[in-house]
Amino acid sequence: MTSLTPSAVPSLNNTLAGVPSPLTSAIGGPRPPLGTVNRLFFDAVERFDRADALLYKVNGVWESTSHRTVLQRVRHVALGLARLGIVAQDRVALLSENRPEWLIADYACLCSAIVDVPVYPTLPAEQIPYLLNDSGARAIFVSTADQARKVASVRADVPGLQWIIGFAATKDDGCDLTLADVEALGAQDDSPERSTTFKQAALEVGPDQLVTLIYTSGTTGNPKGVMLTQDNLHSNLQATRATMPVSTADTALSFLPLSHIFERTGDYFLFTNGVRIAYAESVDTVPVNMSEVKPSLMMSVPRLYEKIYARVLDNALSSGGLKTRIFFWAKGVGDRWATEKLAGHEPRGLLGVQYRIADKLVFSKLRERTGGNIRYFISGGAPLAPEIAKFFYSAGLIILEGYGLTETSPVISANNLTDYRLGSVGKPIAGVEVRIAKDGEILTRGPHVMRGYYNNEQATKDTITADGWFHTGDIGVIEDGYLRITDRKKDIIVTAGGKNIAPQPIENMLKTNKYVSQAVMIGDKRKFPVVLIVPDWDQLEKWAAHKQIVWTSRAELMAMPTVQAKMEKEVKEQLKGLASFEMPKKVKLIEHDFSIERGELTPTLKVKRRVIDRTYKAQIDELYVGAD
Repeated sequence: MTSLTPSAVPSLNNTLAGVPSPLTSAIGGPRPPLGTVNRLFFDAVERFDRADALLYKVNGVWESTSHRTVLQRVRHVALGLARLGIVAQDRVALLSENRPEWLIADYACLCSAIVDVPVYPTLPAEQIPYLLNDSGARAIFVSTADQARKVASVRADVPGLQWIIGFAATKDDGCDLTLADVEALGAQDDSPERSTTFKQAALEVGPDQLVTLIYTSGTTGNPKGVMLTQDNLHSNLQATRATMPVSTADTALSFLPLSHIFERTGDYFLFTNGVRIAYAESVDTVPVNMSEVKPSLMMSVPRLYEKIYARVLDNALSSGGLKTRIFFWAKGVGDRWATEKLAGHEPRGLLGVQYRIADKLVFSKLRERTGGNIRYFISGGAPLAPEIAKFFYSAGLIILEGYGLTETSPVISANNLTDYRLGSVGKPIAGVEVRIAKDGEILTRGPHVMRGYYNNEQATKDTITADGWFHTGDIGVIEDGYLRITDRKKDIIVTAGGKNIAPQPIENMLKTNKYVSQAVMIGDKRKFPVVLIVPDWDQLEKWAAHKQIVWTSRAELMAMPTVQAKMEKEVKEQLKGLASFEMPKKVKLIEHDFSIERGELTPTLKVKRRVIDRTYKAQIDELYVGAD
């Protein structure tokens, strides 16, 4: 998901008042034919048959797995599950970081018509029983010893769980079996004849077959199990083929959690199109893995691009002297060049010459840091600041923004290399309809829309209309067929004075400031908006040291009036141009990053605004003491 720039936000008041957007509907063309992910899987193995379908690191060395080995392991896992008595439509959970075994276990479930239930590896133990009990999971795959112990610690709360199966965890960690044990069971039943019947059975799985239950991250209340079918995913994969050009020459680095629909569908897309998939060791090793693997494609949430942008700015500023002046000259040239290119013009003359110099001196070095082979990035899951997207574009690193939700398999719309508009999330993909409701909410209909919420008929009725329109909960507009997102409907701040404020674009803008790590606006039903800021401590401490400020703890540093004044100044300068009612009137500094563990962020790093408001209520209330 992406957002408008803050300067466009005031129009939200008219949108919410019922004034229709310039174009209230759009459609992406005919829907793809009915089909299944299983068919795409077997077709890919036969068609591409490459020796390095998957890459992963073992003891510091990159190893590879072939398409044929993947297929064999998928078959053995599926047959092994059958030996354990797990049959079609049973539920099996997956709790693992990204690794080849995740993909193998997932495809084994798909081919057996078993419904798998991804669980975020970052979830604390106490949140796992609800997911396993609600879904009725009979077994769970776990990756490491830590994940196995996490499940073992709550096993007594999940009476229906029969098997804990470890990828790299053993019985000593609380597992009943290892994945190798399950594969060995399956291998006992394998034969050329069984291989043929296994494939036939997998291809007989129908388009309407339930594939997965993906529990939404739940910004409010308990998570809801999104039911997705074979054709939900198949239609999305086929439609995005026309949007995202790939080939067997491409390598993609996979690091977003496969438990999230964005990366999962993306990996289906990559595998079934013959793209080599390299699994990052962890989120922390992504920069190193990029330099090693030299990917041509990557999917990410905006946080990666924000960090790269912040690091580039910091390096430029810390260099000082001529290097700093060269960088900001190049940045200015790149900005003018990008404006011309995005308007459909080819920069020539002096600007063309300046850009070639800027590219050699600055932008080429940024491309080298990403491995030197990136054809394009794909961004989704949260808003990306247009300023950052434009900077990457000027550096020859295109970020294609798309939009969707778990409930929509996930892609609703996406930019592509030939039809690209900065600040938008592109046009609807094939088979997808989009329209804007009178209150500004984005509605969508098509083969991508989920079957419904598992065990929650009322929530399904509340979300999907009788004629098939899904309520996304996002506010947006359609301009010339391109969809733009302004904010989450539930996140819209309505001040006590009746002013509507979309906080996400403003928070986005703040996060481009080098002194800001995280930002959350608060102000619903209050007299004015305020903002909670988690500083980028590396930058703030460098500034404090330069100013010869002495401190013994971060809590002491952020309480100093000079530091408070510094951060307030940064916020005001960063948000120049906002309407007065949108400008945060006060700033509160928070020492620690907002976290998933404390329930302040969803597993996809979306802010739980109501949790933040409740957790920091005392500090927020102080900002309004004596307010006029």
